Formats: sequence, C-alpha cells, structure tokens
Amino acid sequence: MKKIFIIFTFLVLNLSLFSAQTKEEFDKLINEISVENSIGIITTKESKQIISYGEKSLTLLAEFFPDGTLTNIKSDCLERNLTKGEIAIILADGMQRMPYAKLTGMQNCLLEFCKNNPNLIEYYFPFIQKDNAKLFTKKYRDWLKSTERKSKRKKQKLTS
Repeated sequence: MKKIFIIFTFLVLNLSLFSAQTKEEFDKLINEISVENSIGIITTKESKQIISYGEKSLTLLAEFFPDGTLTNIKSDCLERNLTKGEIAIILADGMQRMPYAKLTGMQNCLLEFCKNNPNLIEYYFPFIQKDNAKLFTKKYRDWLKSTERKSKRKKQKLTS
C-alpha cells in the first residue's frame, strides 16, 4: 500500500511540474514574439513552437487570455498595442477557429473584419474587453470541452 501511495505521489508531482514548466515556457514564448504588427504574429518561430504542441496548447493558451499586460505589437485593426492575452487569443484562434458569436455574444452579420488581416478574432477584441476577458476565457474553456466541438473535430479529421 505504501508503494502505491509513493508512486501516485511521484506521478502527481511530476505532472504538476510538467504543467508549470510548459506554462512558463508558453509565457516566455509569448513574451518573445516580436513583430511590428499583429498580422505577423502567427508566422513567428515562437508561435510555430507553441502551435507544434498541438491541441493541448489551447488549454494552456486560455490561461493567458485575461492577461492585460501591454506588448509592443500593434494592431492596425484596433489602432493600439495588443495585450499579452490578446496575443494568446490570436494564437488559439489560429490553431482552431473559434465560434465568434457563441464566445463573444456578438454576431457579425455583415462579415466586417479588419482588411488584410488574417486574425479575424481581432475584430472582436473590443467586445471581449467589454464583456470581460475572464468571462470569455470561461466560455472558451467550456467550448473546448463541449461535445459540439469534439464532434466537429472528429468530422474534420475524417474529411481531411
């Protein structure tokens, strides 16, 4: 019985250390993204490294969504600098397109976005900010766990 307890404790400690290291690594990588404006975020080597972790990156990126730390990356769409959380949102959306209306509560019926900007989610940042980034993060995490998302992912994999 003692051996099982020791093994279990060892595994739990290792898992939490792995998670902490990965979050620290993501934090470092997000901080190192250096581009003039938001259009180039997804193409940086740091972004590609985060994306290379696959779907587990989405959950970790969500932890950064509420981070209001300003960066030097300008959003031509919003005519202001982006926050660290907004960069994480762009990365997550670049990995898997989000259901904007469901998560932001804003329907874009006219399909107006920022011209020549591949980061469609940037259009919604004022609505996310108004609604509260923590609430957006909760909605996003719920969506990640949803059967709707999982079944869509399964269908996408089958057709690919």
